[in-house]
Amino acid sequence: MTDTPTMVTLVEDYLTLRRRLGFALKSSGQQLIGFARYADSIGHRGPITIELAVGWARLPQDTSAHWWARRLAIVRPFAQHQRLFDPRTEIPPAGLLGPSSRRVTPHVYSEAEIAALLRAAGELNPAGGLRSHTYVTLLGLLMTTGLRISEALQLGYSDVDLDSGVLTVRRTKFRKSRLVPLHPSTVTALASYARQRNDHNPQTSAATFFVHKRGKPLNVSTVASTFCVLRNRLGWIKDHHGRRPRLHDMRHTMAVRTLLRWYREGVDVDRKMPALSTYLGHVEVRDTYWYLTAVPELMALTAARFEAYRYPSPGGMT
Repeated sequence: MTDTPTMVTLVEDYLTLRRRLGFALKSSGQQLIGFARYADSIGHRGPITIELAVGWARLPQDTSAHWWARRLAIVRPFAQHQRLFDPRTEIPPAGLLGPSSRRVTPHVYSEAEIAALLRAAGELNPAGGLRSHTYVTLLGLLMTTGLRISEALQLGYSDVDLDSGVLTVRRTKFRKSRLVPLHPSTVTALASYARQRNDHNPQTSAATFFVHKRGKPLNVSTVASTFCVLRNRLGWIKDHHGRRPRLHDMRHTMAVRTLLRWYREGVDVDRKMPALSTYLGHVEVRDTYWYLTAVPELMALTAARFEAYRYPSPGGMT
């Protein structure tokens, strides 16, 4: 007769299986290991119970209920997996500690804000160096394509096909790859940057398209720090929610501006939505539909479209 395996052993086996299936599980994996260590440290043996999961989720007392809910949500898939092998396993109900996800209302950059940001990026020191070209091109790419910052920085030089005007975005947030067609003006900007990149660092061995002024690959923390510098120079203060424009809001801006244009042009948005969802790299099209409720102007256009459908004018009735 073998001893009952520890929770750490069960979690490690689960994470190994999931990662072989292509899931990264970096942060959530670390949290799940924390849950297992907690269970083992208090002498828990046997199946997962709701009491055990909630006890761990609420362990940090000086934090928000939202964080507790997120921690509990990390345990649920593991409990569902364990239920296959031990029917005594209790699966914490979804929403037991409240919603585990919370969408932040996006900041949609105005034309004036975009112009000001790119102008400020173009004035970065040293004058005439690669740094200003890098940030003008990078920020412009984020605004026009809606790429995640991590996706843009991971672009390999060979992933930017300037002849066909297509980016290959590899192994993204959900371990998928996709092709992103570019507007001709974006292709021109990327071609200009490629020349500047090679002129300033002819001997660089960096495989990434965007590089540091010394020819090394850029990282997210460096870009985020530089963006904060630009934001402060522009005097962008917090809104009434206590938030300021973020790098990720450039992705939101691209999505919202696209939807606004479609509504104003009378496009059948429902038919076009899957294409936008694919372009953005969303796994579920419902994640793209969220934008319709996130911005007041889109909500108003959606409501107006529904009203026209629900109560057509007499002249338009058949």
